[in-house]
Amino acid sequence: MAENLSRNRTPEVQRLKAGSVGLVGVVFMAVATAAPITAMTGNLPIAVGFGNGTGAPAGYLFATIVLTVFSVGYVAMARRITAAGAFYGYISHGLGRIAGMASGMLAVLAYIVFEASIVGVFAYFAKTTVASQLGVDLPWILYAAAMLTVTAVLAYFDINLTAKALGVMLVAEVAVLFAVATAVLLKGGGPDGIPLEPVDPANAFTGTSAGLGLFFAFWSWVGFESTAMYGEESRDPKRVIPRATLFSVIGVGLFYIYVSWMTIAGNGLDRAVEVSASASPLDLFFDPTRSFIGAWAVDAFQWLLLTGSFACGMAFHQCASRYLYAIGREGFLHPALGRTHPGHGSPYIASYVQSAIAVVLVGAFWLTGQDPYIHLYTLLAILGTMAILIVQTLCSFAVIGYFRRNHPEDRHWFRTLTAPLLGGIGMTAVVVLLVLNMETAAGLAADSLFFALIPWIVGAVFLGGLGLGLYLRARQPERYEIIGRIVLEDAAERDDPTPQPATL
Repeated sequence: MAENLSRNRTPEVQRLKAGSVGLVGVVFMAVATAAPITAMTGNLPIAVGFGNGTGAPAGYLFATIVLTVFSVGYVAMARRITAAGAFYGYISHGLGRIAGMASGMLAVLAYIVFEASIVGVFAYFAKTTVASQLGVDLPWILYAAAMLTVTAVLAYFDINLTAKALGVMLVAEVAVLFAVATAVLLKGGGPDGIPLEPVDPANAFTGTSAGLGLFFAFWSWVGFESTAMYGEESRDPKRVIPRATLFSVIGVGLFYIYVSWMTIAGNGLDRAVEVSASASPLDLFFDPTRSFIGAWAVDAFQWLLLTGSFACGMAFHQCASRYLYAIGREGFLHPALGRTHPGHGSPYIASYVQSAIAVVLVGAFWLTGQDPYIHLYTLLAILGTMAILIVQTLCSFAVIGYFRRNHPEDRHWFRTLTAPLLGGIGMTAVVVLLVLNMETAAGLAADSLFFALIPWIVGAVFLGGLGLGLYLRARQPERYEIIGRIVLEDAAERDDPTPQPATL
């Protein structure tokens, strides 16, 4: 088998710094990409106002169940394969190198555009918050430039530095959401008390557009799968990554259900729908915050929207850098991408490239007069989400193929067959929900040319990856053989940061 090729055929590569981050750090990185405060304030009002209404918390419950089932197969792969390329490596082992290359290109596309997208929402929050609270009105591009600069500097160093920074910001944003929700609960809710209708599973499929509500529920988790990318840098990857993944899915899911339920309860059932569909949807959160805690908490909430979106963008930058690094060290795109810093062990060349791409994307939207929230954030988020959902779907089926062909002794009726099969079917349904509700999700940006090109961009990148895989198989078989095959084989806990040898 390809995994057992001899070491003398293995390309020499530079490794990421092993032992840099533990379970808590990986969880912080993954949850930061999901961005709880951005997911709640950005997605819940749309779900309540235009989707499944007050059944939105039940929609989060449904999404938690589906993603947990998906994660069962995902963590089964994580226990076998440790690689910075995550999906790229998993799919190449489970569905073949050609599918792996196509999926890897889609994953690269997704994480590359996610950073620029989050820069847009950060710039929007920064501009509005600074103007309203400090009376200083600056162009949004200045805030975007500041975020891009700080992110690039932090990413140059050891991943542990980023994990610590994200930890502080993540704790703060989770704390404010939890505080508001708990204040509502302890004071008995709003005009309707603490109603049970929002968490009735049947109500996940009701409302104006249940499909739209469910899509935004699933959208709130985008990025949780990034846990696997930090396997090579974690202290005990075979244990840390599975645990971090399940915690990120289940823990974040329970948090979303609780916060969305109490937010609706704090407003009251009818008013929650009314406010969410108004011109000031953030009042869905600000009104109960003001009523149950105080006006000062609303000011704090607005500042935490900045730090939360910044943490999300920084986490996505790390994801994109590691995908570029994973592909670069195997000789695709450019081998320089596969270099790591001699002292920090970071993929600093890939990080530079990702920063440059983000600057170009943000600059292009600014120069063409686009809005940072309506266009930059929304359009690139939809593009990246479509790409990553397709990759997640393929990953589910890759689990089945991998254990059937490579490790029949580890096959299990649920972990390696039923769960990934159900997860794949569930993720396919989410892709369909995105396609059916894409125009509504885009809002005012749906009239733009870029919106019309999104499916074509995703299709072109995927077909380009397929074409590259087929070309390599026919013309450069030695390069074809290593697609997705540079993995870290050691499963023992690693306290020594010495770079590990590359294996196939």
